[in-house]
Amino acid sequence: MAQRESGQTRGWVWGIATLVVCALLFWAVRVAFRETITVNTATVGYQDILNSVPANGIVQPIDDFQAHAPTAGTVEKLFVDPSQKVRVGQELVRMDDSEARKGVVAAQAALQSSEAALKNLQNGGTHSELQTQNSDLDAAQLQERQNATSMESIQALQAKGAASANEVATAKQRLTEAQAHVATLQAHHTSPYGPTDLATAQAQVAQARSSLLAAQSALASVDIHSPIAGTVYYIPISQYDFVAGGDTLLDVADLSRIQIQGYFDEPEVGKLAVNQPVSIAWEAKPNHFWHGHISQTPTTIIKYGTRYVGECIITVDDANGDLLPNTNVTVKVTTQQRIHVLSVPREALHTDGPDNFVYKIVNGRLHRTPVQLGAGLNLISAEITGGLAEGDTVVLGATTEADLSDGLAVKAKAQR
Repeated sequence: MAQRESGQTRGWVWGIATLVVCALLFWAVRVAFRETITVNTATVGYQDILNSVPANGIVQPIDDFQAHAPTAGTVEKLFVDPSQKVRVGQELVRMDDSEARKGVVAAQAALQSSEAALKNLQNGGTHSELQTQNSDLDAAQLQERQNATSMESIQALQAKGAASANEVATAKQRLTEAQAHVATLQAHHTSPYGPTDLATAQAQVAQARSSLLAAQSALASVDIHSPIAGTVYYIPISQYDFVAGGDTLLDVADLSRIQIQGYFDEPEVGKLAVNQPVSIAWEAKPNHFWHGHISQTPTTIIKYGTRYVGECIITVDDANGDLLPNTNVTVKVTTQQRIHVLSVPREALHTDGPDNFVYKIVNGRLHRTPVQLGAGLNLISAEITGGLAEGDTVVLGATTEADLSDGLAVKAKAQR
């Protein structure tokens, strides 16, 4: 019985040993004959890593003059052409001045009339009024003298008993009335108008003078001159066109001093800061780029079409007249720059929880290598601060759908 159990035990041991040996042989054969995987690779090296934020924007001149029609009328003369450079004070356009001249003549007449009215008030009235006043005063004084003589005569008769007391009283009453009438006319002759009358007349003179100045300004404005040196970049009218008052006639700007109003999507606004460098592109000139910097960051978020954006002012540093106002451009703000840092392509980087690693090729096999990342990280490159050295070869990925693993035999296809 014991011998039989011992034989069974030895059988189990030999069976297990046989299975282990077979497994080892299978693993050895598989390793020996496993196909070598072809992979794309890159060499670890130093480079600049940039992070940027794209947006759209509109070009705006900093020094700009927009000429408007002072009143409705005809464009009599156009002195400039589009793209023409002009100097300070140069005449740009002249409007028909017939209506403006009529306005000046009417205003001058109104001023003369109001000044004459004031002068008459200050002198006591017009020449005719003064003559009437003098005539009335002379007549009243004559009547006063006649009444005085009449009263003296009646008083003499009363002394002789030839006139009654009632007749004397009546004569005295007529004299008193005549004296009062003379006094009234003399007072009116001395000061015929009160302070309110003079103040009203003076206000009318001041208003007439203001109207004349406005009319003269309107006449002067029919000849429009440029207050700045620059380039004529927009002329929506032609000579002899009729325009309404306030219509735009032309635009002048210094095209060497321009800015861009950029519209950045809300999630990107927090990355922007004053003086960050900006690259500017315009589809009309696809092979040309301009450069600038942020001069004012967004102060609020607004709705712009279907987007919520922050408005940012970008100063163009190398404008030379070939970036036109009101054009739509694309801008790219560099929000971070890591200069000459050790880096790998982003696709070589793998993440396992909180850990980052790459597959480095060592003696033809993959070696899983933990790495430490720096601040420089974008869609293309990742900054490496530990785990790799310049010149190391890392794997970007297999050329087939094969999975990468530690120790896998590989063959490099290309370096980049």
